[in-house]
Amino acid sequence: MKLNFYKYEGAGNDFILVDNRNKIINHHNPDLLASLCDRRFGIGADGIIFLQNAQGYDFEMIYYNADGRPSSMCGNGGRCIVAFAKKLNIVYQETNFLAVDGPHYAKISDSEDWVSLKMIDVDDIARDGAAYILNTGSPHYVILQSSLKSHDVYREGKAIRYNDRYAAEGININFTEDFGDHYSVRTYERGVENETFACGTGATAVALAMAKYKNQLGYISTPINVKGGKLNIRFNYDGHIFTDVYLEGPATFVFEGKMEIQ
Repeated sequence: MKLNFYKYEGAGNDFILVDNRNKIINHHNPDLLASLCDRRFGIGADGIIFLQNAQGYDFEMIYYNADGRPSSMCGNGGRCIVAFAKKLNIVYQETNFLAVDGPHYAKISDSEDWVSLKMIDVDDIARDGAAYILNTGSPHYVILQSSLKSHDVYREGKAIRYNDRYAAEGININFTEDFGDHYSVRTYERGVENETFACGTGATAVALAMAKYKNQLGYISTPINVKGGKLNIRFNYDGHIFTDVYLEGPATFVFEGKMEIQ
């Protein structure tokens, strides 16, 4: 059969999007999904997302990592599926949809290329030495790093991700450098098992962890630079819980196509 697909990217984090409201595609097939995400023999992507119907919501987001395995929340993927839903005329400027970590609200700009996605509240930030550990829909490790541009993110990120503490469940490793008016972030992502050009939940984790580190309270807006572009995180922090957390950034349609699959 032929798979109709769309390709989107959010600050360089790229995804295959599939309209599966009629449930023609059985996506419980890790080998198939991994082959579609393969950059040499498939379409190529950091992950694949299926848009499906969900009672009480505009749609449901079903996300798989590039290895074909189900994953936790993907922030940039969430922004891309909102843009995709608008392209399909399912939503216009606002939406409420369901993802693996629960309901999400999002707002999309008139130009369709900037999406503000509401993330989960966060009230639990732990420490692992100098690093901060938190879950923003996916688990993240955040550590300040100097000379980030030349840092070996793949080697060190992989070593942390597969150490005795994190190997079983996996964790995303975020290295961040503080430039005063913004943070730069590079992320080693589990499931992709490599550095990606952006990680939405990772950028969110960095912004929250750095607010805690600096004891910043109230309404905060944090610009984040990633390899693939610019994101912005805004939230409220009362010293105990982060609320009204929004991940904002581009969600760009790249191309659409068809591929023969078994």
